Amino acid sequence: MGDAPGAPRGELRALTSVRGIAAWFVVFYHIRESVAGLGGWPLAIVAHGYLAVDFFFLLSGFVLWLSYAERLRSGGLRVVPGFLQRRFARIWPLHAVVLSGGVALALLLAATGRHDPVDFPFAELPLHYLLVQNWGFTRALAWNDPAWSISVETAAYLLFPLLAFAIDWRRLPSWTLLGMIAVLLAALHAVFAAAGSDSLNADIPRFGLLRCLIEFSMGTIVCALWLRWRGSALVARVAAGLALAALAAVAAGWAPETLLVPVCFAAALLALALTSGARNPLEAAPLHWLGELSYATYLCHFLLWKAFKLAFVAAPGPVGWPLIALYLALVLAASAALYGWVERPAQRWLNAAAPKFRRPSESWGLPR
Repeated sequence: MGDAPGAPRGELRALTSVRGIAAWFVVFYHIRESVAGLGGWPLAIVAHGYLAVDFFFLLSGFVLWLSYAERLRSGGLRVVPGFLQRRFARIWPLHAVVLSGGVALALLLAATGRHDPVDFPFAELPLHYLLVQNWGFTRALAWNDPAWSISVETAAYLLFPLLAFAIDWRRLPSWTLLGMIAVLLAALHAVFAAAGSDSLNADIPRFGLLRCLIEFSMGTIVCALWLRWRGSALVARVAAGLALAALAAVAAGWAPETLLVPVCFAAALLALALTSGARNPLEAAPLHWLGELSYATYLCHFLLWKAFKLAFVAAPGPVGWPLIALYLALVLAASAALYGWVERPAQRWLNAAAPKFRRPSESWGLPR
């Protein structure tokens, strides 16, 4: 199929909403073993909450390709610093604030004789502030564990201009793009299979960077496919069907998640983008608001859970639902505060000082 006509103005709100849902899956994943009475299929679902990160990687590639690929190609090397500054403004200020909260918590524990050198290794702290902790420099997750994905995303941002300069997916036929996705999927699966694992969550310090780069690249291709297929209800139905079939196959144990979960998420991303604006229930205002807060939710919940347990949980073991509800409310409140008082103001201030890009012909309002 040829390229579709110019994209409509407006936001792909469904993608923002799903980002919020994915962030809360990660929250429940990290607290699952402490929730009293959580078992059966609900526990089985949240026990796979780590897979939300794979959706984030795909979505990031999609958004960056749509927002910056053409501007980088037309502007050349001179616009790369501005692109990188904008990505820095997007992820680092909130990361630094949350990590500093973790440092304060670690110092408090040390002052009371409860320092944990495994969770809070001070020698590795500079790597975490520089967001290079998951580039092969550490052997275990530490400090704010979810920030490992921000670390590998930083590597993807640094490499993205090279991808944009080297390849214009628009010039390749659709079957070639689908073939490239298949090659990337096979490579990702082969890496984990060679290590004897069928879980995408295996050995994050070792495989997390490659996991991100491959899925991020897939996301850029999904964006290119959406640009030429948008408006096609048939493709949306096929993509949704493929996503459901891949999910069912993984749930039934017919194929490993390292092979089919990225297929499921890539197809779901395409279907969501194709149906965005078409009375999609995922575009409801509350879900969209959660999506706006999702980065803050993702970054703050892990350390907040550690602090919450120290303050409110007297003994190890299951935590009752009243306390769980209180913790979830605190995560939501902290997310809103960090979004409104740290994330957005810092981003606006740093972007104001960034070199200006040529304005695109269309405005998308995509996840930043």
